[in-house]
This record gives sequence, structure tokens and C-alpha cells, in this order.
Amino acid sequence: MTTTSIDPIRWCDDALELLDQRVLPERYEWLRVRDADETAQAITSMVVRGAPAIGIAAAYGMVLAAQRSPESDWPTHLEAAIQRLADSRPTAVNLFWALSRMRAVLERHRHEPQAPGAALLRVARDIHAQDKTDNLTLGRLGSELIARDGQCSVMTHCNTGALATGGYGTALGVIRAAWAQGLITRVHVNETRPWLQGARLTAWELHQEGIPAVLAVDSAASLLMAQGEIGWLIVGADRIAANGDVANKIGTYALAVQARHHGVKVMVVAPSSTFDLALESGAAIPIETRDARELTHQGERRVAPEGIEIFNPVFDITPATLIDAIVCEHGVIKTPEHGSIERLLG
Repeated sequence: MTTTSIDPIRWCDDALELLDQRVLPERYEWLRVRDADETAQAITSMVVRGAPAIGIAAAYGMVLAAQRSPESDWPTHLEAAIQRLADSRPTAVNLFWALSRMRAVLERHRHEPQAPGAALLRVARDIHAQDKTDNLTLGRLGSELIARDGQCSVMTHCNTGALATGGYGTALGVIRAAWAQGLITRVHVNETRPWLQGARLTAWELHQEGIPAVLAVDSAASLLMAQGEIGWLIVGADRIAANGDVANKIGTYALAVQARHHGVKVMVVAPSSTFDLALESGAAIPIETRDARELTHQGERRVAPEGIEIFNPVFDITPATLIDAIVCEHGVIKTPEHGSIERLLG
């Protein structure tokens, strides 16, 4: 297994460059950001998305903040940058995990006359590189689960590939690894409304690598599962509570219910930075809601009546009881619950 040629985040000439995921697959454009505010805006507007990628981008955003901080009071300036970045997306815990690591650097250097830009850059690069390495481990462990059941087709939701991470992917990394070993016949990709991350991004990644994929409307999932071809539903996560409840892209909960009814196994794939052991259950996970325009308009065309009340949550919570396995870089958690998670993560 090797990383893909798709690399959505790069540090170049003291600036952060992000592959603009809002315009894929129609255009392949890089956005250059130069400070923490621009980084936060890129995260909020979904130039960069996916929990691991958001954490990586935020880490580099702190490097940009250090480069532009006044010598007279750089700690105050950088604390404000941390808060600005933390406010950009509330659900993906990888964001807060990365910012916590950057804050630890600030604490170690707080009494120095200048902001620790070089030290922050080293940690940001380490976060980025480690995510790529962890993704390869996730791919290996997840594909071993598939191998035990034999060759099958799989279903995935949203985008959990190289575009959502430091490279290779979490759930899509497992699918890449399993395809390379001849374990997967095809991938059923849900379009993932309303941002269509499945249609625009996952289908694009799979097509780039010649992996057979079928794009379907979200509401076709039960029909596909009932046909008996799908062996696994493989998804990522934005936050995992101590009991194994998982916050992921809206629609994941419904898919897990459908999967249980049809005898399809559910695999959640995420690095250990996605676990939030301070939260007892998914009931405590904050759920982000987004602009009503994402539902009321398609581009500039209005498709819903004026004045209609809109409910546009980005995530839902899948109970641990509906999940067969959680795969992280430290191993596989089967039938996740407090005890099994605590034993693996220590």
C-alpha cells in the first residue's frame, strides 16, 4: 500500500495551500492562505473538509499566525488565533486535538521574546506526516476485516479519502487497500446531500484510480442492501464518544439502521485523534448546523419556497450498538463500548 497522488494540503514558501474542494471535480484549483483568519474561513466554507484534514489545516494556520504575530505580545495574538480556528467547525474533534498540541508548544515557549514559529511548523508537519502513516495502518487493519468475510462489494458515505485527510484516507483508505488485494468488487457511493461529497469527491477519487464505483441517490441505499450484494458499510467519523457512539456525516445513522436490518456489517474508520473520551456518549456531541441556502438553492436557483423553515444538520449520531467494528491505528475495536475502547486506547 502506498499513498495516492492526491494531496489536498501543502506547505509552500511560508504559506498554506489548500486544494479547493468546493469546485471539484469541475476544476482543480489551489487556494493560498496567509494567516489564521483565512485558514479558519477556508475551514468554515469547506475549502478543506474532513476531520483529519481540518486538524492539519488548523495546525498550519497556527504557524501562519506565529509568522504574523507582534513581538510585543505574541502570546495574546496566538491565543486569539487558536480561538478563531476553534470556532470554525464545532463537531470535528480532530480540530481541537490539533490545536491542543499547538497550544502545548506555546506553553513551552511562552517566555521567549519571539513567537515559536519554527517549533509550531515542526509539530504541524509531524501531525501531517503522522496522519498519512496512520491512514496506511487503518487501510491494512480494515482490509483484514473484509478478508475474513471474503470478496464483496461495499458502500460508503460522504468523502473519507485523501481529500479528507493528510493522504490516502480513513474509510476510503480501507477501500483502497481492500481493492488492491482483490477483496472488493465495486464501491457503492452515496451522493451525500446537500454538499454532494460522495458525488463530487469520493466518485472523483475512485475514478482517478480506476476503482469500479457506482454512484447512487442517497435514498437507494436500502434497495441496494436488500439485493444482497453489499458486505460492508464503511464510513469515517468526526467524533467518537467514550461509549463508541459516532458522529459522522448526516445520513450515517439511517444507513446503519438499514444495514442492521439487511445483515450488512458496519465499519467505522478513524484515527485515535477522533476519539473524545471526555464525552460519555454521543448525546453530548455538539451537532453543527449550516446555512439554510444549502437546501433552498441549487447554485443560484431557488428550489424551495420562500419562508419555509429549514433543518440542515451536518452530522448525526450512530449508536455504538449499530457498529460492528471501529478501526483506528492502534487496532480494531469489535462491538465497541466503554471497556473495549478504554482497553485499546489506554
